[in-house]
Amino acid sequence: MPHLFIRGVTVEQVKTISKPLVQELADLCACGTDNFTLEVVQSTFVFDEREVPGYPFIEVKWFERGQEIRDEFANIITKQVQTIEIPEVEVAFSTFKESDYYFNGKSFAEE
Repeated sequence: MPHLFIRGVTVEQVKTISKPLVQELADLCACGTDNFTLEVVQSTFVFDEREVPGYPFIEVKWFERGQEIRDEFANIITKQVQTIEIPEVEVAFSTFKESDYYFNGKSFAEE
């Protein structure tokens, strides 16, 4: 279920880290790699009346797994992004409650 929305990083850069990134995250979360979605968001960044490169920002939408897992999840993302010569990246988490998340009309809280 973790869905990573990636801004300020190219599709080609994400492709190069996608396999090791997802594998490490799946190992951490004790789930399959098919539970993850990586979405590269194509955005135009503007500052001072001109287009500028975007700052690397990754938003993680997921079900809460606790502070320790969240910290390690962010560390894994940071480490993998830094392997592609990007020195800084921000990671933010948005948490879903199971009762607010539905698959084919059925709440995850009902499982």
